[in-house]
Amino acid sequence: MAAATSSNAAAPPSYDAPEGVDIRGRYDPEFAAILTSDALAFVAGLQREFRGAVRYAMERRREAQRRLGDRPATLFVRPRGWHLPEAHVLIDGEPAIGCLLDFGLYFFHNHAAFRAGQGAGFGPFFYLPKMEHSREARIWKGVFERAEKEAGIGRGSIRATVLVETLPAVFQMEEILHELREHSAGLNCGRWDYIFSYVKTFRARPDRLLPDRALVGMAQHFMRSYSLLLIRTCHRRGVHAMGGMAAQIPIKDDAAANEAALELVRKDKLREVRAGHDGTWAAHPGLIPAIREVFEGHLGGRPNQIDTAAATAGNTGDAFAITEEDLLQPPRGARTVEGLRHNTRVGVQYLAAWLSGSGSVPLYNLMEDAATAEISRNWQWLRHGAALDAGGVEVRATPELLARVVEEEMARVEAEVGAERFRHGRYAEAGRMFSRQCTAPELDDFLTLDAYNLIVVHHPGASSTCKL
Repeated sequence: MAAATSSNAAAPPSYDAPEGVDIRGRYDPEFAAILTSDALAFVAGLQREFRGAVRYAMERRREAQRRLGDRPATLFVRPRGWHLPEAHVLIDGEPAIGCLLDFGLYFFHNHAAFRAGQGAGFGPFFYLPKMEHSREARIWKGVFERAEKEAGIGRGSIRATVLVETLPAVFQMEEILHELREHSAGLNCGRWDYIFSYVKTFRARPDRLLPDRALVGMAQHFMRSYSLLLIRTCHRRGVHAMGGMAAQIPIKDDAAANEAALELVRKDKLREVRAGHDGTWAAHPGLIPAIREVFEGHLGGRPNQIDTAAATAGNTGDAFAITEEDLLQPPRGARTVEGLRHNTRVGVQYLAAWLSGSGSVPLYNLMEDAATAEISRNWQWLRHGAALDAGGVEVRATPELLARVVEEEMARVEAEVGAERFRHGRYAEAGRMFSRQCTAPELDDFLTLDAYNLIVVHHPGASSTCKL
């Protein structure tokens, strides 16, 4: 794979980063199967704190290599976004920037072993989240170059895929690739965060309200346009265009429902590969065989679609004519009280799990993460008093309606998870936080910033709580 270059930049070392089906998962024994699955890459996301997450992933990967002997999934590490601090490490009396701590610790302790093994002389590899502007990519470029220099490895050895998951970033994709041209492995459609970014960007616009979350998919014009523009941009610059997350998880006790879910995944991935994506994401190893069958059947032995971008544009409409209006077109669909109820159950249960240490949570046959919890806040609906369908009767989204919905849905959650688990979990705390976030006068940029304050262990008077 050739990384994006410009006339005044030295070409990076040649390296074919793995493309195909990437999987993202949690760090527990249930997900040890990830590294021995058919996925080509495992994206280890550090959503809360660094703790033992990467160590666990590296240990499981070494175990997989011993068992398989050939090549288990390649490890990509996704540091936290720029917005998240690390309050347990103080620098000049202030909390460290979480993403830089994540990168530094992982790189320092693992770069040599990674390059000697699966990196084949290159790497390590990263996914970079929450980027909004090319100046952030420039900072990462400086971080990578400094790390390479300190480690004595070749410039351009570190490779990164940028998650395009904010509305501002979709207008900066060319510039982001230019800044990271010596380190770029491509761009990825972070579709769920992108939807929440649309909400944040247009928080004050009552004409930009989302419909029910289930209706905001890639068939919406603004989402399809974003995907096609990302493909066009990547292929013009010779890097991979990765598709979005398949959030479904296997349904073990209902074969018919499981097959219906797999069919939804197949259709979604067929849309992606026909549009021109070179690879994609899955939330569960059980989805990988079906996804690989779709991608490999379409690619016909080709490693990617970088050289077929022009033909792809002809098959999917003129990707080269995507305009600002296409990217900003309001999504269409109904807004319902049932949608508000579902979002409340998802938001509360996700927060309870996050406060207990899980960054991704299986709920109602989907793998939910922080992005879907952000969308579930429905802050826009409440702020603008959106009209909701309540079984043929129109009602307005108000704090009073939300209070009643939260009370009723908390009772339903307790019945679903069981009284003992509900009592010993952090559900009541999560319910209070969810209600506060939904009705706040101003939309907080990130739900997890509020939640983070509840999991930090403070050590008054200590100059630093971590000895590096």
